[in-house]
Amino acid sequence: MNDAWRAARRILAVRLDAAGDVLMTGPALRALKESAPGRHVTLLTSSAGAAAARLMPEVDDVIEYVAPWMKPAAGDDPAEHLAMIERLRAEAFDAAVIFTVYSQNPLPAALMTQLAGIPLRLAHCRENPYGLLTNWVREPEPDDLLRHEVRRQLDLVASVGARPSSERLAVRVPEAAKQRVQALTTDLDRARPWVVMHVGASAESRRYPRFAEVARTLHEFHGWQLIFTGGPGERDLIDCVRDTSGVPSLSLAGDLDLGELAALLAEAPLLISNNTGPAHLAAAVATPVVDLYALTNPQHAPWMVPHRLLFNAVACAPCYRSVCPEGHHACLAAVTPEDVVRAALSVASDGCAEGSGVPRALLLRTGDASGDAYSLDTAARDLLQAARDRGFVTEVVPGAGLGATLEATERLGVGPEACLAIEGTADGVRAARAAGVRRVVGVGPDSAQAALLEAGADEVVDGLGRLLLLTPDR
Repeated sequence: MNDAWRAARRILAVRLDAAGDVLMTGPALRALKESAPGRHVTLLTSSAGAAAARLMPEVDDVIEYVAPWMKPAAGDDPAEHLAMIERLRAEAFDAAVIFTVYSQNPLPAALMTQLAGIPLRLAHCRENPYGLLTNWVREPEPDDLLRHEVRRQLDLVASVGARPSSERLAVRVPEAAKQRVQALTTDLDRARPWVVMHVGASAESRRYPRFAEVARTLHEFHGWQLIFTGGPGERDLIDCVRDTSGVPSLSLAGDLDLGELAALLAEAPLLISNNTGPAHLAAAVATPVVDLYALTNPQHAPWMVPHRLLFNAVACAPCYRSVCPEGHHACLAAVTPEDVVRAALSVASDGCAEGSGVPRALLLRTGDASGDAYSLDTAARDLLQAARDRGFVTEVVPGAGLGATLEATERLGVGPEACLAIEGTADGVRAARAAGVRRVVGVGPDSAQAALLEAGADEVVDGLGRLLLLTPDR
């Protein structure tokens, strides 16, 4: 960390998105907080983001703001925005860090912080910001790099020397929230299986259409108790799912604030959810997740918590859209209720442990007899880092030979109760089988899939990026 950033004590973090985005920024905020003694971190965020921020131990103060360059946009009166600039000036911040997704422009926030007299200003930026940023990290996404949202923000603050003691998400659950959840769930028999189901999402493209069938199967065939959660605006949706399921359940739609939802999830054995804020809140309280993961973008899987992502691979993914541009919703609609139930039973029984049939180790072939990781191209090195972030044990395999692959498999300690993902060759699949691996997922293009299956792969996916989407965090 350079001297100017090391000396900064009052930090303004800007994250103007929703609650889930703020939660995924937590590890980066922790890095800022811990990187110098006496650090005070204030978060400038939306009202939805503020609800999450007030639960996060890394955040000392919260300022709510409706920015005119975000959705939903603020009104046209410039007075409130000028007043915010003056408020930030009065706070006498030493540095500002602007957190964005790759498709957002950081420059409006950079201009605001510059006008507020904040001397150090850091952000990702696609175009040259000139004097608006003192520390500029060139925007590499999505063309040159694809990474988890948490990793993106950790990489940003690492550029000024800030690294956290832990990369996990975290929230503090208020004691009053725990007590209220207990009062609302007096009919729940905690000695029997139960699950929280969150069936809504802000974007239509991220809503799974067959939750009612999942609920019916879990209750009628497996005896699970069902609790539905959602905001006040999702009551009708939840009532429809409950009525269609035809089985007993409890709805807490509109009854919980974010702290109370955290309290419920912290106690729950499992969350079944669309890819939306509660999935990240569950990760922050270490609750396993079955995530109905619309392929709108690949960067927001639950972070460092046992989980299963369910989706159907489609040619139009990732679309980065709130409404399905093709009108078929095939990335979610083709996921069957049976798929969801199987995932729920598996995750609930073992939390995606090694015996669950989910890959925990990745072999990456170099095509180079040296087996030197430094000989990999940038995309391959990024892949290895992404795999490690997601809890894989990784090994670089020199060349494509059977012997080298078998040796690497042994070095990984992959045994009969494990599941191995291997890129590239039928020899690799045969080597994994020779090592006694219970389940092998092959990775390769369409042209190689028949050979991988013939060699003994249980399943084949068409790319390493797809494989990372399918697998749980550590």
